[in-house]
Amino acid sequence: MTENLVVVSKVKKVAKEQGMRTGADAIEKLSQIIEAKIASGIEKARASGKKTIQAIDLE
Repeated sequence: MTENLVVVSKVKKVAKEQGMRTGADAIEKLSQIIEAKIASGIEKARASGKKTIQAIDLE
């Protein structure tokens, strides 16, 4: 299981505002997506010779 990288209460609030509920597997999947995006951003930043991930690295 991936470490939780999202604020569960905030995710649930957004879903609830749209009349939906949030399953535990959705929270886990969001954390996995975020972790993968960070890893990709790190690769892009390193390839550009940077030590700081910026928004452009996450696109």
